Amino acid sequence: MEGKGRLFLIPVTLGEISPLEVLPLSVKKVIEMVDHYVVENEKTARRFIKSICPSKSQPSLNFSVINKFTEVSELPSFLQACLEGKNMGLMSEAGVPGIADPGADVVAIAHEKGIRVQPLVGPSSILMAMMSSGLNGQNFAFNGYLPIDKQERRKKIKELENISLKQNQSQSFIETPYRNNKMIEELILSLNGKTKLCIACDISLPTEFIRTMTVDLWKKQIPDIHKRPAMFIIQG
Repeated sequence: MEGKGRLFLIPVTLGEISPLEVLPLSVKKVIEMVDHYVVENEKTARRFIKSICPSKSQPSLNFSVINKFTEVSELPSFLQACLEGKNMGLMSEAGVPGIADPGADVVAIAHEKGIRVQPLVGPSSILMAMMSSGLNGQNFAFNGYLPIDKQERRKKIKELENISLKQNQSQSFIETPYRNNKMIEELILSLNGKTKLCIACDISLPTEFIRTMTVDLWKKQIPDIHKRPAMFIIQG
């Protein structure tokens, strides 16, 4: 690692909120000194950097973009600045990099190349939802997105409920925000009435909503969280 720059894993906010409301000063200090970044979207990354460090020179910034169109063969070249002794930053579109985020592939390559990886403290919707759910935080799993097909999704929901019952393991997952209300409908239809369900949306924002109840109780007061970033956790 001698002579190589570090790869900082830089957290961002989970929505429209002043960065220093949820991020420590250490994040600002790192951004002040780093000019080379790997990001999902250059425009939003620049906006975030400007919001936390207004005086930082935008023309001096260098970006490599990782998204669904990026070829795997391109990724090693993204870390060239680190190999030349310069520090770099990796940012996700929301929350912390590397968790439910394509940046994990860049982190893996950094380890292969002997580049020091340094994570910074910031908001993770997965952990914050788990923390506030009251469900099993000793044994839990994150399952990403469930299938889009209705039959497959119902089958997956029942499968996760059974795993939760057998292993006493909380099961968490996410949905595209505009399909949140449909997901709640599916959960209420598919799950046992006594199964606990946590719905957590707009985490860390002024509009934050986090509630855990049995499915039977949710049936009496179904929330409207259309287009609001959300986490769902179930425990049988």
